[in-house]
Amino acid sequence: MAENLLKGKVGIITGALDENSIAWKTALKAHEQGAKFVLTNAPIAMRMGAIKELAEQCNTIVIPADATSLEDIEKLYAEAKEFLGGNFDFLLHSIGMSPNIRKGRSYGDLNYDWMNKSFDVSAISFHKMMHIAEKMDIMNEWGSIMGLSYIAAQRVYPFYTDMADAKALLESIARGYGYRFGKMKKVRVNTISQSPTKTTAGTGIGGFDSFFNFADKMSPLGNASAEACADYIITMFSDFTRYVTMQNLFHDGGYSTTGISEELMDQFKDL
Repeated sequence: MAENLLKGKVGIITGALDENSIAWKTALKAHEQGAKFVLTNAPIAMRMGAIKELAEQCNTIVIPADATSLEDIEKLYAEAKEFLGGNFDFLLHSIGMSPNIRKGRSYGDLNYDWMNKSFDVSAISFHKMMHIAEKMDIMNEWGSIMGLSYIAAQRVYPFYTDMADAKALLESIARGYGYRFGKMKKVRVNTISQSPTKTTAGTGIGGFDSFFNFADKMSPLGNASAEACADYIITMFSDFTRYVTMQNLFHDGGYSTTGISEELMDQFKDL
């Protein structure tokens, strides 16, 4: 693998909770590739995870921030800019949460206050981060902003309930702000639609193990790991992808374009 893909680049990585998370693995790889960055997560999430250990490995700091709060984002950017010594080349939005899924509410029985919370945390926070980045003129030209999505934004997965709607909103925001930031500063904005991944968030969804195995059999390359997704994010932060913007990029071993696999056909041929 090429070395120093991100040498001289600085940015912010959100959402690293533990060593299973995509953001955690992205931070390690960004550090390996020469980037300097700040880690951030909501205060409650920081108490649940081990982000301070990650910061030590990456020679950086953690700045607590609630991504749904404009004031917190402004404070995060100001403190990060001071620590990093300049504006940002990349931002990773790796934030998602659904109280309805946590509480086992079906799609036909959603608590709408919780649904709004899902939207605010999982999608609208992406808009808020870019809104404040524009307001503070904090992004360098040809920078890269990434969000993590899922194919449930396009297709029905009953267990994903209101998070599917949140991911659809996230992808729409990426397109809308991708156009705006592209015109203003050549900054590109994309989302990555990742395979089912055994992260703390992913495994908290009912029926996850069954679907993980199903997707693995459907995908000609198999499910993409969190580490492989981190590799992809690094390439999206690098200068090798300068003209990719406003895209939802499927990183799923081919699952998204496979109708049915031979392995699954074999399971049903005698029924």
